[in-house]
Amino acid sequence: MSLGGHLKELRRRLFFSALFILAGSVAGWYLYEPIFTALSKPVVDYAKAHHSVATVNLPTITAAFDLQMQVSIFAGVIISSPLWLFQLWAFIGPALQRREKRFTLGFMFSAIPLFFVGCALAWVSFPAFIETLLSFTPRGSTNLISAQEYVLFVLRVLLVFGLAFVLPVVLVMLNFARVLTAKGILRGWRIALLTIAVIAALATPVADPMSMILMMLPMLALYFASAGIAAINDRIYNRRNATLLAASLLENEQN
Repeated sequence: MSLGGHLKELRRRLFFSALFILAGSVAGWYLYEPIFTALSKPVVDYAKAHHSVATVNLPTITAAFDLQMQVSIFAGVIISSPLWLFQLWAFIGPALQRREKRFTLGFMFSAIPLFFVGCALAWVSFPAFIETLLSFTPRGSTNLISAQEYVLFVLRVLLVFGLAFVLPVVLVMLNFARVLTAKGILRGWRIALLTIAVIAALATPVADPMSMILMMLPMLALYFASAGIAAINDRIYNRRNATLLAASLLENEQN
């Protein structure tokens, strides 16, 4: 295919992806009420439990519309993700070799579930975060939380945890591509520990160090699991190379 043909194919794939995201955003528009209710539930529950005034506030006349648009588009991207990811795969797939396709599919089928597992862990832990943060409100004060800042805060926590759970898959893929070895992964354990600690600190805005440690444990387990998978792959790779080298030497001796 010529360069013009590739550009036309890319335009067609992007057009269909935009249509899928638009359709998902329309669905997200109608799902906005239950989504917003679920997002603001930790604040409402805290206010009821502690008999305090804490509400998610819409400070301007256009804030409600702007927030609904943002949440709808975000929901549309998530809802339509299988469709636009398939469009992306359909564009780059024909250019890949069989081995590269296997690696790419393995990455997608392992990274996507891990991303949602990370988001689910953050979602389960989120009420405790909110309760701890709101507990610093002075007695008799009113906590009026900007709805847009609050929603962006929730999405940031979810995305940080989702991406953190995908990083071990990236390490495994680099190992299968022979860019990293298991020893190389383990050699960088100090950097990995610091990175995981920073991610946990950003995603757990609480003063309790135990909460941060509990968030770090699954990510550390995934990091060392990726090193274990890389070690197994290195052993298979070295054994295969040794077998090929022995066969080559035997063939040279016979010749």
